[in-house]
Amino acid sequence: METGETPIIQIMALIQYITRIQFDCGAVKLLPSELDLLGMKKPLLVTDAGIRAAGILDKIVGLMGNYDFEVFDGTPENPDEEALRQCLDIYNKKQLDGVIALGGGSPIDLAKAVALLVSHGGKFSDYGVQTGGSEKIGKVLPHIAIPTAAGTGAEIGRACVMTTDDGRKTIAVNLNMVASAVICDPELTLGLPPKMTAATGMDALTHGIEVYVSNNYNPPAQAIALDCVRRASRNLVKAYKNGSDIEARKEMMMAALEGGLCLQKVLGALHAMSAPLGEFGIHHGTVNGILLPHVLRYNESHCGELYLDLKKAVGIDPDSRLDGWAEDLLKKLDLPTTLRELGIESKHIPELAEKSAKDHLSASNPRPMTPEDYKILLHQAMG
Repeated sequence: METGETPIIQIMALIQYITRIQFDCGAVKLLPSELDLLGMKKPLLVTDAGIRAAGILDKIVGLMGNYDFEVFDGTPENPDEEALRQCLDIYNKKQLDGVIALGGGSPIDLAKAVALLVSHGGKFSDYGVQTGGSEKIGKVLPHIAIPTAAGTGAEIGRACVMTTDDGRKTIAVNLNMVASAVICDPELTLGLPPKMTAATGMDALTHGIEVYVSNNYNPPAQAIALDCVRRASRNLVKAYKNGSDIEARKEMMMAALEGGLCLQKVLGALHAMSAPLGEFGIHHGTVNGILLPHVLRYNESHCGELYLDLKKAVGIDPDSRLDGWAEDLLKKLDLPTTLRELGIESKHIPELAEKSAKDHLSASNPRPMTPEDYKILLHQAMG
């Protein structure tokens, strides 16, 4: 290198864990102290109607008597630009200074989008990962995530998913998007209905499985992913059958958190397919459950000893099949087993396959994928 030249720094494997996390039963009582640490006096509290109806919002409001806050409870099942505009309008008119997310992945993603656009301006699509926009994301507005379900891991994730006005799913991904603080209180999940417990738990489980076998190099993330699989696989049915089992709820919330912590190693073909399927308004975890046996079967020839590790983690014999275990799990959870049950038709498969192959997650699948490979898997998942 000649004098005066700027040195080139090449980062081979970025490992960064990750933000401040409060995890325990009753941890939500620490919200005021976390707000004070961040200097937040006038936050926007982003949630949804279901959280309000369940009485969880009232618990949070009861902790915030000393703060001048505003509530937005209109988050749709899949956050979209219309909801984002409404949040930004409230934020700007009331001159607020931070964001709190309360709920599942949708309010958490919506809050991230608010934090992004308040600090950066423009439209959400300006920051899409597939167009290179995510590289422009710097430090965003302070925000706190309080999950009320054990599934997406969005509370600790660096990604934010938004349905844009044209109906497309746009994803912004950057470590600067991670919440400034996370409060995980398993007691907030006690009222989660069985069906939602099963679907969100399946989301956490598939995060761990896909990350563990993905072809990216990140041993810490891989270790966390395996522990995620162990906790989720051994506690999901318990939480589904007995929603008051606080130990199972705690284990599932930790599995969901770990599923988010390990995402730096990146997902694979399953999530490459579930993203475009999500444009049909289908619950993400439900779709993941349907796809899981087929992806496990497809990847088996390229995973070797990794599958032995997964079998040990889920508690089955080394000679058993993971895809068969996944099919049995869906039955125990009374979840759909085919895409046809969710209204997907064969005519949709060519377009879904093309979108899946173009998804950035396809490249990290342990077995190479082509549009034709995706067509085969999707036809299998149709049932």
